Amino acid sequence: MKKIKIVLILLMIGITIIGCGKKKEVVEENTEVVTQPPVIEEPVEVVETHEDEVLSDLTGDWINKENENKRPYAIVFNNIEYASPQSGIGDAAILYEALVEGGITRLMGIYEDFNLERIGSVRSARHYFVSFADEYDAIFVHYGHTKYATAKIESLGVNNLSGLSGIGTTVFYRDNGIKAPHNAFASTKGILEGTKKLGYRTEHKEDFETGHFNFNKEDTDINTDAVADKITLKYSNITTPYLEYHSDDKLYYRYQYNTPHIDKITGKQLAFKNIIIQLVKEWNIDKNGYQTMDIENSSGTGYYITNGKMKEITWQKNEGTKKMHYYDADGKVLSINPGKTFISVYPNDKVEGLKFTN
Repeated sequence: MKKIKIVLILLMIGITIIGCGKKKEVVEENTEVVTQPPVIEEPVEVVETHEDEVLSDLTGDWINKENENKRPYAIVFNNIEYASPQSGIGDAAILYEALVEGGITRLMGIYEDFNLERIGSVRSARHYFVSFADEYDAIFVHYGHTKYATAKIESLGVNNLSGLSGIGTTVFYRDNGIKAPHNAFASTKGILEGTKKLGYRTEHKEDFETGHFNFNKEDTDINTDAVADKITLKYSNITTPYLEYHSDDKLYYRYQYNTPHIDKITGKQLAFKNIIIQLVKEWNIDKNGYQTMDIENSSGTGYYITNGKMKEITWQKNEGTKKMHYYDADGKVLSINPGKTFISVYPNDKVEGLKFTN
């Protein structure tokens, strides 16, 4: 028994020694933290394809390719204070203003892609507006006319939609809540139906060239010290609209009758990227005070304004060939910024009422 106890004691001592040896063989883990460098992702470049779009001849902006060769419409707007604000005027790509009888002005919008239920009020034609419309190969939309306007329509062969013709009730409707003759309105649907009924060509001819101006590929400042933050156009004591430059969006906002000039449908103020002042020789054509101007085969001077700056330009027109161009000081066709354009056809004998201020 004594021997057995001794053997057991020896075995227990051996197991303890073996166990201690195994503990000494445990390898301590490496607790050092390895920091991986951050993964820097390259920015993804977004490329605009414009696969189904083309650049507009009127604004230099991208438009649906379906409108590439479509003829525009030129619509005459009433511009007396009672008829303001006008509906649908904010959709015009280019807006003209010219003096008519009695010291008031009339407006004409050039439209290339529009879908409006109410446009107007639409007023009567003046022969120089017919001539402006013809420069764009536009279909001319008006409600009423002078004998000078009808003669110009016939001599130039301008397609027109008149409220006083058989097509009038198709194109126009009256708003009985407004006094006549300031209550005639058109709609896009009516204009397109009238065009179809009269069988007018809806696309430009292959040899048609717009050519009024070229467009810069990107927004470009005028390299001049001549500042034009506010442009005042005193056509008469009755009508003195003005445009103010906003540097935040680089647009000119129009005012008339001492209030912002808005589109009645949208409530938005009319704003333009480009302003062109086209100085013309203008005078009374008869005892009624109807106006005429030297633009049939003529040239003159003017101003181009954008991004708060202005520069002198020239213009040249041949009514017989429908060619009308604006030129810079180097004699090159004027390049303007993409966007909407306001064109004031301003009498050169009233330049004292034309002011450019900071």
